[in-house]
Amino acid sequence: MTALQGLFRRNIQDPSTPLTADTLLEYLGGDTTDAGISVTPASGLRMSAVYRCIAVTSGVAAALPLHTYQPDTRVKVPEPLLRNPHPELTRLELWRLTYAHRLGWGNAAIQKVRNRAGTVKELWPISPDRYKVGKVKPTALNPGGKIFEVTDDWGTKRVLTSRDILHIPGLNYDGVTGLSPIRLAASAIALAQAAEKSGAKFFARGAQLSGVLQVEQRLKDSQALALQRRWEARMSGTDNAHKIAVLDSKAKFAPITMPLRDAQFLETRQFAVPEVARFFGTPLFLLFETAKSTSWGTGLEQQAQGWITFDLHPTWLAPTEQRIEKELFADVGRDRDVRYNVNGLLRADAQARAAFYRVLREVGGLNADEIRAYEDLPPIPDGKGQGYLQPANMTPLGEEPEPTPAPAPAPDDEDEESDDED
Repeated sequence: MTALQGLFRRNIQDPSTPLTADTLLEYLGGDTTDAGISVTPASGLRMSAVYRCIAVTSGVAAALPLHTYQPDTRVKVPEPLLRNPHPELTRLELWRLTYAHRLGWGNAAIQKVRNRAGTVKELWPISPDRYKVGKVKPTALNPGGKIFEVTDDWGTKRVLTSRDILHIPGLNYDGVTGLSPIRLAASAIALAQAAEKSGAKFFARGAQLSGVLQVEQRLKDSQALALQRRWEARMSGTDNAHKIAVLDSKAKFAPITMPLRDAQFLETRQFAVPEVARFFGTPLFLLFETAKSTSWGTGLEQQAQGWITFDLHPTWLAPTEQRIEKELFADVGRDRDVRYNVNGLLRADAQARAAFYRVLREVGGLNADEIRAYEDLPPIPDGKGQGYLQPANMTPLGEEPEPTPAPAPAPDDEDEESDDED
């Protein structure tokens, strides 16, 4: 038994149970829900709303520019590790995979590959089913006490620490292992999948889901089975829909199925979409669900900005920024501020941006190069775009406006008379 085995073996549904990777992996096989369907982070993707929530959040987050700055400044410092983190994966593919792990399993783990000097040169994502997270007594070499039991592609297990693993947990109770949104939304996902499965069976069986074949005489089991098979062979399936049934031996067919409309089939499926969206924090219009959303452009724009402000940044982007600062740079003595550039997502239309830039330019809030940077344009050559303006006659900011020249004195009457005499 390793140092991780046997740490936690209590029911994961109990809020007092510490949520570690041991208990996390215990339920990766899926629990059977009240709907009778087992839901896992992998099987949950078969529901379109779950797939879309994970795809849109991971895709948008991974596509955002990730910059590093000198501490407490806006001076950019290029970092080759973030520009090319993996020998095969692009940086978008690496971070999209990382966000997908957090959205599905509630955790993301990336192995730090160091050179002989101890500098992190590559980042390798680890599949959630390949590692367990545990907690041991802190030491000088492992001040946080967090350890990882990682299984490689060849089945070899190794115990690593936070020096080797960049771990980004999601929302959790104990600060060790994050909770899986799919696991939490299992009941809603299972209900939607059960309704979809029921609908598929309904259409596969033809016009009616089930019924009773009634005959006057008593049948043996073999005779009843033969009659059932003959009926299904002739009348079941979409190819046999709307055909006329011919019954002999005074047999009668009595349908007993409740129509899907009465069973609220469509309402059940529609209910699951906003329920899943709540767990992932994804606006409904991003799931192509606009029945209860305004189609007015400004309304959707405000919803998108609200998603970025209240969910995308604080829930997904900010934890990634701070983990990178703490575990990729601070541990090797390099202080860096890591920030995602979300300005592109928050930008309004071209006319609104032009008015915004013009006002800030006129009051000295931005110079020409800063405005061009917001628009992803290079600075003006020779530093000509670094000057600021101020409202008074649009003179350079910080300089005194040139004094207004005094008006010339009016000519005297005597001079005018002498000029007339001449």
